[in-house]
Amino acid sequence: MIQDDYLLRAVDHSKQIRIMLASTTGVVQEAQVRHHTSATASAALGRVLTATLMMGSDLKDQDNIITLRLKGQGPGGAIVATADNQGRVRGLISYPQADVPSLYPGKLAVGALVGNDGYLEVIKDLGLKQPFVGRTRLVSGEIAEDLAHYFLMSEQIPSLVSLGVLVAPDLSIKAAGGLFVQALPGSSDQVLQMVENNVLSMGAISKILEEKDSLESVLKEVMKDIPYEVVGKMPLAFECNCSHERLKGILSGLLDQDITDLCDDRGEIEVCCNFCNQMYSFKGEELLPQKSEKP
Repeated sequence: MIQDDYLLRAVDHSKQIRIMLASTTGVVQEAQVRHHTSATASAALGRVLTATLMMGSDLKDQDNIITLRLKGQGPGGAIVATADNQGRVRGLISYPQADVPSLYPGKLAVGALVGNDGYLEVIKDLGLKQPFVGRTRLVSGEIAEDLAHYFLMSEQIPSLVSLGVLVAPDLSIKAAGGLFVQALPGSSDQVLQMVENNVLSMGAISKILEEKDSLESVLKEVMKDIPYEVVGKMPLAFECNCSHERLKGILSGLLDQDITDLCDDRGEIEVCCNFCNQMYSFKGEELLPQKSEKP
């Protein structure tokens, strides 16, 4: 089992394809603990968190943000994750305790939980006046297949996408991660077919990640018989940008009467961050402007 959460980037020597591999077991475990997700909800949210981290690694600047949103009309509701290019992600699923029967033992029915009558949306905030927004219809709700469809239709990039989360009976995360293989300009069908055959022979990505002790060893199997080089590596983590001071600033902007109305019988306001489920408590008097005494 791979101990650390990190991402590897590689290209073949002929510069026809690029590969991204991510191990996100700890990231998905953190999300499961914070949101108390069911087995299938863990798999769905974990796949989205993993994909968002991998897509975020392509952002150019530190203040750029990418958001991935799936809304498929399934019982899990909308799934949202946002990441930067530093390997930090946060996310949520609308109904974390929702679950559906497995397709068969060991195969969670993510598509049934997400639904396929909806859309996948990618929002890239690049610091411009308007963010880039790409949207495609869902193909299956299984997420990897939907992302491959998005890359082809919205960004015109032929892609092989594999995402997986292995959930233990006690709902802990045994393994999680993902693989992107994307064609570069001028790539040949032969190289893409070789990689696809290698990936298909490996089996489920989550099972491979559970068995291997490093992404480097997984990459060797993905690129079997194809010369390649690793061009990047970064750590990954579930990390929210909420804070007591940040939320205090937002609440302080409310009208005095609204703050008073929101206070409970202890004179406090409790606020929960949807992305990380962290609870914050504020005294009413610390949000209201201090009255200066007359001399």
